[in-house]
Amino acid sequence: MITIQEALDLVLSQKQSYGIEEVLLTEAVGRFLAEDIFADRDAPPFDRVMMDGIAISLPDLHEPLSTNYTIQGTQAAGAPQMTLADTSHCLEVMTGAILPINADTIIPYEEIEIKDGKAHVHIEKVSKRFIHYQASDSKKGEKVLEKGKKINVADLGILSTVGKAKINVAKLPSAAIISTGDELVDVDQPPLPHQIRKSNVYSLWASLKQEGITAEMHHIIDDKDALRIKLGQLVRDFDILLLSGGVSKGKFDHIPEILNELGVQKLFHRIAQRPGKPFWFGVHKDYNTKIFAYPGNPVSTYVNHLFYFKQWLHSSLGKAWAFEIKELGEEIPGSPHLAKFISVRLSPTNGKVLPLNHNGSGDLFSLAQTDGFLLLPQREDSYQKGEKFQFIAIQ
Repeated sequence: MITIQEALDLVLSQKQSYGIEEVLLTEAVGRFLAEDIFADRDAPPFDRVMMDGIAISLPDLHEPLSTNYTIQGTQAAGAPQMTLADTSHCLEVMTGAILPINADTIIPYEEIEIKDGKAHVHIEKVSKRFIHYQASDSKKGEKVLEKGKKINVADLGILSTVGKAKINVAKLPSAAIISTGDELVDVDQPPLPHQIRKSNVYSLWASLKQEGITAEMHHIIDDKDALRIKLGQLVRDFDILLLSGGVSKGKFDHIPEILNELGVQKLFHRIAQRPGKPFWFGVHKDYNTKIFAYPGNPVSTYVNHLFYFKQWLHSSLGKAWAFEIKELGEEIPGSPHLAKFISVRLSPTNGKVLPLNHNGSGDLFSLAQTDGFLLLPQREDSYQKGEKFQFIAIQ
């Protein structure tokens, strides 16, 4: 067996670019930028009014305000810039409007009363305020988003602001998800007493969908010839294969043998971790297909997918996936032989992680109560309350 770090290093050694493609702005969320994004103009592009109210000229902060100002007109958002006549006049202004020439202070409507063509002020003194100054966010030509970043909803606003109707993003790999085993039936079929419905393939499919990848799902019975034929085809047709089951030491766990026959180079099989120890990873050198073959228990599959595959995918397409660091909320006995991914919940009061009791890696329903997994390294000594470890959040 190898350590978690050794396994992760081998997985990341196979990171790969799949090229670049251009997508519409509306299709960019969740994709990885393949270009740096620069501001095409100052942001904001003008001194911008931040509150509905009146704009005045305030020559001296120490002098009391006039009790009233003659309303000269209205500066609406989207209208050309107006000019304030003098310090005795004001212009009504709307949020988002360009600041009138000669104006330097906004007084909100809440602090004035409009009557007889004048704005009557309810306060005695005011600072120069409620103005979003030109280029205070970014200057023209400044980098605002960096290549490799995964585009989120806020980034979409920035991309639209700088006029990026189309964006260059990392092209996604094609993927197939394969379940094996005669005990599995489709979700819409009633299982016999000795059967169960497929679940892992749907979790993996949904996880890939979150990354923008629409995977094909396949099922292969526990038969060597069937496995050899179908896996041989899938290795040729897809960039990545995700398998669930068939990699342990059971009599019908044929996956490692068949992949070897198909010319897939094994990089490792079995990691000193719990759950998910039998994880198998390899690459077909001729087709450059990456194969992630997970053990069949649901928690084992999910942990390995989150920790290894997600890090590989993000490193391949953009920036590496950085895990949070969380504080352990109670002492846990040491684990000298295996590193542990423990199921945890986050305390609603202090955010510390608390171990979640469940029935092992086959307990699919425990994932509904799990906020994530805490990675505890191999060691003799107990893991102490207050220590901090990597936290892998449920996605």
